[in-house]
Amino acid sequence: MNISDVAKKTGLTSKAIRFYEEKGLVTPALRSDNGYRHYTQKHLDELTLLRQARQVGFNLEECGELVNLFNDPARHSADVKARTLQKVADIERHIKELQGMREQLLTLADACPGDDSAECPIIDNLSGCCHRKQ
Repeated sequence: MNISDVAKKTGLTSKAIRFYEEKGLVTPALRSDNGYRHYTQKHLDELTLLRQARQVGFNLEECGELVNLFNDPARHSADVKARTLQKVADIERHIKELQGMREQLLTLADACPGDDSAECPIIDNLSGCCHRKQ
């Protein structure tokens, strides 16, 4: 298969496929005499795993680790599960941070009259200062 076939089958762009290969996240494609990349089913599987892992929040380094586990016949599902549960914990922590940010922004918005005046408690708060009338 050539890169455009792989792109269609995996839902990735040719550029993304080359990027993942350049970063060493997937097995390098074989090269034909004319220099074109030739992909196998293994490449399709690795790239599909990468795309799916990225969609559920794994970063590039974590994706590389998952591809390594995919290619390791001696892997333990416990290792994959542990990485997955760690990612869930990371996501939950991020959700809490985002909820805190949301609450802070709503509090700031509630304090602002939202009128035509230049006085703005949001700007005052975010800048760490208060405008004092002189």
